[in-house]
Amino acid sequence: MSWRPPAYRFRAKDLVKALCSDETDQARLLLAAVHGKVELFADSIAWNGFLWLVMDTCKVDGKPLYSGKELIDLKASLPIVWR
Repeated sequence: MSWRPPAYRFRAKDLVKALCSDETDQARLLLAAVHGKVELFADSIAWNGFLWLVMDTCKVDGKPLYSGKELIDLKASLPIVWR
């Protein structure tokens, strides 16, 4: 299918690199996906790995920095096809 853009699979570490730094190849792929130049795919385990990292390390006074709703909204806003 020549009409489809190139596809890439993100693992948990790719997702972390894409969301936590603007200067990585993964961040550039994420931006390319926003513009429809590539398709990104990820398994739910990649999201779970990202969630674990955020919930375990991003805390203020021992409480998570992000709410469950904010993380759900983040996942829904990403140009990634979740499998």
